Amino acid sequence: METDASLLGVELEQKEQEELYQQLLLQTMGKVQSESPPSKVIRPQPGMCVKTSSMSDKKKVFLNICQSQAVPPPPHLSQEALVELLESEDPTSYRVPMSLGEPHTEVDNSSRGCTVYDVVINDEFFQKCQKDDLFQQFLIAVSLEGLENKYNLELSRDVKILKNRKFMGSIAEQNIRAKSKPIIQEIDSKESDSLPSSTKRPEFSLLVEPPSGNAEHLIAEILLPGVISACSLVLDLGEDRLVLIARSSLFHLDIFFPLLIDQENSVAQFNTNTQTLTVTMPVLSS
Repeated sequence: METDASLLGVELEQKEQEELYQQLLLQTMGKVQSESPPSKVIRPQPGMCVKTSSMSDKKKVFLNICQSQAVPPPPHLSQEALVELLESEDPTSYRVPMSLGEPHTEVDNSSRGCTVYDVVINDEFFQKCQKDDLFQQFLIAVSLEGLENKYNLELSRDVKILKNRKFMGSIAEQNIRAKSKPIIQEIDSKESDSLPSSTKRPEFSLLVEPPSGNAEHLIAEILLPGVISACSLVLDLGEDRLVLIARSSLFHLDIFFPLLIDQENSVAQFNTNTQTLTVTMPVLSS
């Protein structure tokens, strides 16, 4: 029986292209994220003003907790789940996306100088917190913690919400990171169409390594039956979020992580035999 050399050549070429794409797929993770991330300027809307003080010098500090559609919302959380979260050993596992502005000096009602920070969160989540005292207290707590971590501060938890003032001084524009470029994309880089209603959410699992102790890696395993090549996948990784689209609109997955990840050193592999995408992400130390 004679073998058609031309067919063998085509199969070999396809295999080489797939292997090359897998290599590019692994390299793209670092290349895309190492570039300066795109950003856009937003003008936050007033929300509420919180008064506290610095533990070091006892001077007054104000938080302008603002709202904007440009900031993504956190994962859905019921009041029951929030109570469980606050009673857990690690309540910081639930992360609220927020933009923390630079400190600016303003004059309070007593004509004295004070330090003000602008904190911007998603507008829908802000409205949810306004309707529920527990969520409002939680929002204030994570805002204080975020400012402390970013600016190496220690702020008092003895806070007061100003009833007749939505902000102190002025609210400045903020530069926030825009949506990053796809990490896995088709070679022709065509624009993705809007997702039809038939698009399904794939089955997936999130694993933490090691299972106990300090987490070192977060591993996402996503089952994609019907997907035959990594070339049909568009993957976008954020510091605490994964978005995946499988062409032609077979699957769509958008999930948040309980941990912050190192995007530059994350890698993705697609197994054509099991039709499983595995994304391995180093966890950033807190």
